Amino acid sequence: MAEATQFVKEINDAGFDEAVRGSHIVLVDCWAPWCGPCRILAPTIEALAKDYGDRVKFYKLNTDENPKVTTQFRIRSIPTLFIFVDGKLADTIIGAVPRQYIEGKLKALLPQ
Repeated sequence: MAEATQFVKEINDAGFDEAVRGSHIVLVDCWAPWCGPCRILAPTIEALAKDYGDRVKFYKLNTDENPKVTTQFRIRSIPTLFIFVDGKLADTIIGAVPRQYIEGKLKALLPQ
């Protein structure tokens, strides 16, 4: 369930910078296949992407396969969610948190 889907696209080290600069608001879900909490969070990210996909771009980054981004952002725990606004890191969420928490962070960054 953690792989790319219709609403959440997969990115890698090579395409990361372009992806986070490509939209006003971007959420990147950093995960790994062996991570239980990542699998628990995956349906939440998918649902948020379905509901907010017209205003926020959603991506998944496999930390096992992308050491450059993992090192650059010092990812020590997964799942880690990064929210970028206009290409700049605006917020970091660590752990399998409830949908309402992530949604609140996104709503605070969306234009009113």
